[in-house]
Amino acid sequence: MAKLAERIEVDGKILHGKPHIAGTRVPVSIILGFLADGLTPEQIIKEHYPHVSREDILACIRYAKQVVEEEEIHLLEVS
Repeated sequence: MAKLAERIEVDGKILHGKPHIAGTRVPVSIILGFLADGLTPEQIIKEHYPHVSREDILACIRYAKQVVEEEEIHLLEVS
C-alpha cells in the first residue's frame, strides 16, 4: 500500500489499485466526479458518503491538483 498524499492511498488489493480515500473504498475519481457535477462537499457527505469528511474531499482535490501539476504533455506535430 502506498500513501500518495495526505488521506489518499493506493493498494493493489483495493479498487484494483485506484487512488482512494484512506481507510475507505471511496475512489478519488468518484468524489471528483460529484464535485464536477456541482455537488458541494456537504452534499457529497450527506447524500452519498456520510463516513467521509470534508477534509477527505479536500484531499481528493489536492491530489488531483498534484497529478495535473506533475503531468507532462508532449505535443506532436501533425502535417
